Amino acid sequence: MRTRCPASTSCWTTRLPTVPFAPVTRIMWEPLFREVQYVPSGGLSVPETPDEVSNRPDGAAPSGVDPFSDVFTAMRVRSALYCRMEATAPWGVRFPGSPHAKFGLVTRGSCWLEVTGQPKAIPLRGGDCYVVAAGLGVTVRDAPRTRAQDGEALIRTKTGDLLRFGGGGAATQVITGLFEFDAWSGQSVFELLPSVLCVRGDEAQASALGATLNLLALETATSAIGSPVVINRLAEILFVQMVRAHYTSGGAGELGWLAALGNAPLGAALRAMHHAPAQPWSVEALARIAGMSRSAFALHFKAKVGETPLEYLTRWRMYKAGCLLRDGDLGLAEVADAVGYESAGAFNRAFQRVHARTPGEFRRFIRQQTPSSATGAPA
Repeated sequence: MRTRCPASTSCWTTRLPTVPFAPVTRIMWEPLFREVQYVPSGGLSVPETPDEVSNRPDGAAPSGVDPFSDVFTAMRVRSALYCRMEATAPWGVRFPGSPHAKFGLVTRGSCWLEVTGQPKAIPLRGGDCYVVAAGLGVTVRDAPRTRAQDGEALIRTKTGDLLRFGGGGAATQVITGLFEFDAWSGQSVFELLPSVLCVRGDEAQASALGATLNLLALETATSAIGSPVVINRLAEILFVQMVRAHYTSGGAGELGWLAALGNAPLGAALRAMHHAPAQPWSVEALARIAGMSRSAFALHFKAKVGETPLEYLTRWRMYKAGCLLRDGDLGLAEVADAVGYESAGAFNRAFQRVHARTPGEFRRFIRQQTPSSATGAPA
């Protein structure tokens, strides 16, 4: 039965009928539920049953290993800048590249999104959302030929979180903003993702994105105690939801890590590397886990991911090493051992090739970083 909320609100609640449940014994419940464990260095893990262990190929990761969670566990959002843009045709706004990732949700009307380096403009309509990697310029306009205004000058005319502009014609509303990641984890995450993520409003997870954005809007409209912390956490959730929605909608079919994760043979090899980065992996061993010949696996992996299996493994090991250096107090030799290097010297050289700093310099640098507010204009 549906009941109306109090007059001060505009929502509906659903009262569910009371359903009597028969007693359920402990024996009936145990096979149905599996414990989910949080592993500090590896995201989420679901313990396997004995049958799953015995049927798993030699060296393969447990079935509960989730590389997606593994990657995003280490991500840190420092701050999020939010703006509600109400534009009337003809209108256009252009923002240069910045150190911050940009996001947007079209809540009404339609527009075109253009991103530096992308050959074609992307048409957007109500409910669609996007994320653009840091460093890329963005132009949003009502039609492909409409002249775009300078966004940084225009944003200074907004009132509170609301920006109104345009020629008085058909209206479009866009909730837009910036994610400011910490300098290291943001760069590492975006190296693993497409430069532009787009989720269509008619897809299943779009409603979850809208709910998170509504919460973000409520928090940014108030100055309640703890609001900055809540805003940052909501921004992290929003970003992960967008990436997940892009992946589950089939948008990960392009080149990259997400594309490979959705491919059963390559996904098995990726899960193995993520589960045990310290393992002395060879292309042959990974090919066996993928159920492919060595040459076919190497070619398929390079074509899908954009780098060889061992290049990816090295980059993943250095990402995990960076997490340990940033968040823990392990000595350099212990960090090296945790990511598969018996020699601290070999680990130092590999780390410096990837991060352009020695592990010791990296640890000092990353711990000197202090949270700062995102500046500039969202788009």
